[in-house]
Amino acid sequence: MSDDHAVFTEPGPVSRAYRNAGDATTRRYRVTHTTRYTYDDVVSSSYGRCYLTPRDTVGQRVLDDGVDIAPEAADRSSGVDAYGNRDTYFHVRSSHRELVVTGHSVVDVDPPRRSDLTNPGLLARWESARDDLANDPRAVEFALDLTPPEITPTVSDYAAEIFVPGISLLEAVGNLTSRIYREFTYRSGSTAISTRVETVMRRREGVCQDFARVAIACLRSQGLAARYVSGYLATDPPPGSERIVGADASHAWAAVRIPGGAWLAFDPTNDKLVDERHVTVAWGRDYDDVPPLRGVIYTDAASSKIDVSVDVAPIDPTGNGEFAQRTDENARFVQLSGQKHGADRTGNDPNEIDHSVGHLR
Repeated sequence: MSDDHAVFTEPGPVSRAYRNAGDATTRRYRVTHTTRYTYDDVVSSSYGRCYLTPRDTVGQRVLDDGVDIAPEAADRSSGVDAYGNRDTYFHVRSSHRELVVTGHSVVDVDPPRRSDLTNPGLLARWESARDDLANDPRAVEFALDLTPPEITPTVSDYAAEIFVPGISLLEAVGNLTSRIYREFTYRSGSTAISTRVETVMRRREGVCQDFARVAIACLRSQGLAARYVSGYLATDPPPGSERIVGADASHAWAAVRIPGGAWLAFDPTNDKLVDERHVTVAWGRDYDDVPPLRGVIYTDAASSKIDVSVDVAPIDPTGNGEFAQRTDENARFVQLSGQKHGADRTGNDPNEIDHSVGHLR
């Protein structure tokens, strides 16, 4: 490590990740994500598409996986989308008043390596990552704005204060991560799936998917390629407390492209780089590319209810059963009524139903 890169020693997400990389070990999780829809009238037909199967990546290996649907689907298939994510399509044709979709998997997740953090592309001027996009046509779409646009003057001005000329990409991303964490308030229920980045910037509050989208808009405003990542965050109970099954979290974070084609994932909701507590499910340009579950139902039902339970249970890689995770002295436990989500600052599960028309979104 060069003395020129104070980012490794100054307080912040980068120095914490660098320090912890020498001590952390691979974790194995059994992930269960259950979504239950109940209706006040019979549903005659239900179509759905879900992203509930984690990806195999350089630092993550899926050992077992499946998606269960009740009532049983008359037609279902699995595939891989344009971004390499694994999805499942289903069609339930039997009449029902309840639909339950459960994704389950066993996943090994490696901690970041110090060599990842000393990648020359990360330590170079951040502008080099922008310039390197010309060498990777497949990544160009991740640098483009969305429709309708999310890159506003407010976003560009905010990002310009962070991405000052000449600093390294790693330092800039670390600063962006910490600044969003400090300046935006985590408040469950303060936003919806449709909430625009400009609104979040003005209110300075939201949940994980909002903070990820703010970070992505900032990166793209500077000409950098950024992607939205959905997954899970394993949470630790407070000291002396047992794990509560189903109280973990569906989560979202962001990643920026590094010169050469690698990506650095970071979690502005929790002021950290993504590590062995993050289970990656899917990525795309925005949330709309990778919702956990969306679809359409045919019904005369006037109302419906959704309950979501997520459990990310640590299990012993030797096969001797489950064991308790280490306790993070900084962990904060949050239990929300109706839907339970985990410690730290994690977002609402973005499975959402439009009650007025009975369509899953």
